[in-house]
Amino acid sequence: MFPIRDDNPQINTPYACYGLIAANIIAWLLLQSVGQQPHLSQSICQFGLIPADLLSNHFDTRTFCPIDNIPNWETLVSSMFMHGGWMHLIGNRWFLWIFGNNVEDAMGTVRFFFFYLLCGLAAAAAQVFADTGSSIPMVGASGAIGGVMGAYIVLYPKVHVHMFFYLTTFAIPAFAMLGYWILVQVIGGFSSLSAQGGGVAFWAHIGGFVAGVILIFVFKDKQLVDQHPYHGWNQNRHKTKLWKSVGKQDKGIR
Repeated sequence: MFPIRDDNPQINTPYACYGLIAANIIAWLLLQSVGQQPHLSQSICQFGLIPADLLSNHFDTRTFCPIDNIPNWETLVSSMFMHGGWMHLIGNRWFLWIFGNNVEDAMGTVRFFFFYLLCGLAAAAAQVFADTGSSIPMVGASGAIGGVMGAYIVLYPKVHVHMFFYLTTFAIPAFAMLGYWILVQVIGGFSSLSAQGGGVAFWAHIGGFVAGVILIFVFKDKQLVDQHPYHGWNQNRHKTKLWKSVGKQDKGIR
């Protein structure tokens, strides 16, 4: 199942989402050479987050990158802007666009930027402590985007998300779609504890999602949330209506 859109109006221009999408694309072009080797592997090793390297805890015999004894703390942030391939990049940007613009609506551009970074840091911490001796680099913005999805399920649980599945589409409430998503991450996370080799950073997704659920209560702006027509559990949404934007009258502006 893959989300293609939501029935949620965008009220304000999502400058932070635009900026984050652009920053990831620029990093992919300039630092990762659009996935061409050897630049892709070099960028993942240089800018990716390696738990064993960060904690100087070299228990893992799996080696992908050179490991030294100097913690590279900057990779906690730089890893959020690296990706392992075209589909990884496109998938993350798509999820950020679908869910991020409405979360940014609820807190404003500056708050959303710092909210995104904090969710990404929480995601990195969760993945590091799930496997402190791993020498496999973690890259991608999916942990931070997990935080965005966690905030979305709190803010707009009844808004319908349109899904694509086997050449058909259907719409389900956000709480069902995102609830299913985090359930898959939890199952995958516990399954990965005994797995060998790289793969999906399930614990980063879980850590980011939980951080988003918690931090939204700190970062949301009540005035911005209240002007949004479809927030909270008391809102009824028709699943087939296509919303693109809210006009001045809808926002109470005369």
